[in-house]
This record gives sequence, structure tokens and C-alpha cells, in this order.
Amino acid sequence: MKKLNFVVIGFGGMGSYHARDLIGKNEFVTTYGVYDIAEDKQQTATEEQFTTYQSYEDVLRDKAVDAVLIATPNDSHKDLAIQALKSGKHVVCEKPVTMDVAEFDAIMEVVEETGKVFMVHQNRRWDEDFLIIRELYRQKQIGDLFQIESRVHGANGIPGDWRHLKKHGGGMVLDWGVHLLDQMLFMVDSPLVSVYADLSYVLGDEVDDGFIAHLTFENGVKAQVEVGTSNFIKLPRWYVKGLKGTGIVHDWDLSGNLVMQKETTEKVAPTPIRAGQGLTKTMAPPSEEMIVRDTLPAGKADFSEFYENFYHVVAGEQEPVVKNEEVRDVLVLIEKIFESAEKNQVCHLEK
Repeated sequence: MKKLNFVVIGFGGMGSYHARDLIGKNEFVTTYGVYDIAEDKQQTATEEQFTTYQSYEDVLRDKAVDAVLIATPNDSHKDLAIQALKSGKHVVCEKPVTMDVAEFDAIMEVVEETGKVFMVHQNRRWDEDFLIIRELYRQKQIGDLFQIESRVHGANGIPGDWRHLKKHGGGMVLDWGVHLLDQMLFMVDSPLVSVYADLSYVLGDEVDDGFIAHLTFENGVKAQVEVGTSNFIKLPRWYVKGLKGTGIVHDWDLSGNLVMQKETTEKVAPTPIRAGQGLTKTMAPPSEEMIVRDTLPAGKADFSEFYENFYHVVAGEQEPVVKNEEVRDVLVLIEKIFESAEKNQVCHLEK
């Protein structure tokens, strides 16, 4: 099968990244053209020698176009995707795929009708820091993980322009939360039971500038997912506790380590330390004779990269790495996060 011809819809930050790199430098797909409603973006695309279209309808009428990549503000995804599918094009959509579950279900109806491939670009399933933690979860190097903390912290507020606006699907739950929540549901092989969430509005926007969500899974795993945009000192990207040890990944530089309990019948008690105005043995560090320090495992994906997989899905040769039912589960969780924060209560998910 020849390379798939993509037209990138929306030549902003992510759209141009797809056009130049993710699609543009890929052996399975190619950037056939670009369309953006903004004249300056169109001009930039032309200067970079991309073919540009004068309207979305022109893109969809072009029989040489196999697929579109939708990288526009979140509130426009549903209509653009449905138009493309009905015109016989395959679709890759940036995330969050839609504003809510109902919009996503509307797209799925058209997918069923047309038989075209629709996939969401959940690219952070390939992040090496996540794959390290996924390996720890699966291989149990520090025992069964029972607490998983995942967070991203910055100090620059909400980026861009439309991301500040509720009508366009702005806010950090939809911007970064959709990544971290997808990673968590993809990793933990157990149904999600409940969520309790708190949203931050300290920067004065109409959308959340951060959040903390506490997730409980049926197998007993508890997870904390946190996004902050007013954090001048970061907490670790990942902090996980297992029955036999603890793991930490500090940041995307993949610095971190494991500390495990030594398997021995001999017990060496910790030395009490002075803590404030008192002594404590409980909070003293464990004796060095009782622990083993180790490096983090390698984090490698055991599945194809996104566009290679998309190509083979279109050819009928592979299952999607990002399944639409998984995308829907994340949207359901996002709705429960907003509900929990609004009601200030734990929200349960239907089995």
C-alpha cells in the first residue's frame, strides 16, 4: 500500500508539528497539504512549501487525499470529523477528541456508517517516563503497585488564547488531564470504581488552571493525577509505592531510582532521628542494611508508533493502538471529574 496522503487541518503548534515532523518525516504517511482558516497560518504553510487549500470543502473534494489530521480548537473537532468521514476520508484527531461523551458518540455513529478509520492521537502513550512506570506495574520489580502519583507542574499559567475559554474546551483537565488520565487507564488493568477531584481557578480564568483527581480502581490500586500551572517548584513526575519498595521519576529527563526492601530474615532496626523537638524511629530512614537501591527499568513501547499503526489499521493488518472505546472511557472520566469538583463529592463510575 502506498503512503497515505494527509491534509493537516489547523496549522498551529500541534498541527505544524504533525505536518513537519510526525507526518512529514514518516515512512508510512505524508503531508499532502495544509488548511487553516487564518490567512497568516496559510501564508506560513505556503512559505514552507506545503500545498494549501482555500476551503475545507476543497480538501474533502480532493480524491488524492486519504486522510485528515484535525488539530483545531476542541469545540470544532466533532463537525470537522463527521464531514471528513462522510466524504470518505480517514481521520486522525488531536485530543481531547470532543467536548463531551455525547459528541464522541455522534462521531462513532458516522464511523459505523462509513467504515472509515478514526483514531485519536494519544501520543503520550509513547512517553518514556510513562513506559518506565508501566513496566514497573507489569513486572512488579518493587512488588504490586498500590499507589501511583502522576503529575505535571509548570509556572506559566494557561498557554495560548482559546485554551482560556470554556466555549472552546479550554482548561487543564482537557489540555493535560486528557493525557495523564489516558495513561493511567491504559496502564491499570482493572475497572475504575470512583473519582474525587478538586479544580483550581487561582489564576482568574473561567476554566481550570489545574486540578487534582484521586482515582480508585477495582483491584485496590489508588492513583493521584495532578496538573498545576502555578508551581514554581515541581513535585516528581511520578512517585509510586509497591509492596516491596518505592520508585520515583523526577522529570522527563528520566532521572530517578528504585529503593526496595532487602529480602532477608535478619532485621536491623532504624536508628532514631531528631525530628523537630522530638525523636522518631517511625519516620527515620530505613537502615542501609535493609534496603537495595536500583536503577529504573527501561521504558519501551511493545506496540507500533502511532502513524505506523494507523497505516496498518487502514490496510486491515493491525488493531488500533488507541482504541475508540478507550478514548470514550477517558471522556467519561473527565465528565466525572467535573461533576465531582462541582458537587464536592466522590463520584462512582458504572460497571
